[in-house]
Amino acid sequence: MLIDFHTHAFPDKIATAAIPKLSFVSGGLEPYTDGSVSGLKESMQKNDVDVSVVLNIATNAHQQRSVNDFAASINNKKDIFAFGSVFPFSEDAFCELERIKELGLVGVKLHPDYQGFNVDDIRLKPLYKKISELGLITVFHAGLDYGFAPPYGATPEKMARALEWFSSPVIAAHWGGVNCGDDVIKYLCSKNIYFDVSMGYGMMPKYYAQKIIELHTADKMLFGTDTPWHNADMEMRLLNTLELSSDDMDKITHKNAKKLLGIE
Repeated sequence: MLIDFHTHAFPDKIATAAIPKLSFVSGGLEPYTDGSVSGLKESMQKNDVDVSVVLNIATNAHQQRSVNDFAASINNKKDIFAFGSVFPFSEDAFCELERIKELGLVGVKLHPDYQGFNVDDIRLKPLYKKISELGLITVFHAGLDYGFAPPYGATPEKMARALEWFSSPVIAAHWGGVNCGDDVIKYLCSKNIYFDVSMGYGMMPKYYAQKIIELHTADKMLFGTDTPWHNADMEMRLLNTLELSSDDMDKITHKNAKKLLGIE
């Protein structure tokens, strides 16, 4: 079984414009789907992915409701588990978190750079507490982002401080932080946080990948791609070079995700 814990898809009318724009700001990344839900499902079938987690982001306060309505509309909890999002400093963020829970979504995606915050901002402590009270999973974009200048909002050191305010599962995307191997090892390995392996192929040196899994253990790793920007075949190529045991590979590819998502 293969569960992809990090994908993106948009409503059809938005995908056509969103994918070229996102590709441009990301340095011309070539998309592997058209950004639609049907495109994601085609990629899943082609790459033998059984379940995808679709991560949605509200980049401003006005988007929250529509973003979460879309997430709920595709969240069949069979082959698609969709996460909602809130704009952290919006006046109705707490109410929207409650609505996310009521809609049957199991988690939220936050992107510090797109949303303009630092993960360890003390003003966010009540928000994180609310997320935890609702039992929602939180996925953070972590590390550098090509489209933004430093300082970045979710470095491993900042993530380590923010973790203290959560009691529900937290996931730092991209091996704990894009281009942050040393600091992931220094600040996050062995802490109560999951890493997904999205966007690792061609970017994560083998030394750091093996070291992170060794120190953090496969129990806290999740398969992910960041579709449409990478696909499952690419990330599996990297994992297949790391000399993992079959048990560790099973944990990363599906067992850990099944526990988090409540899949029987």
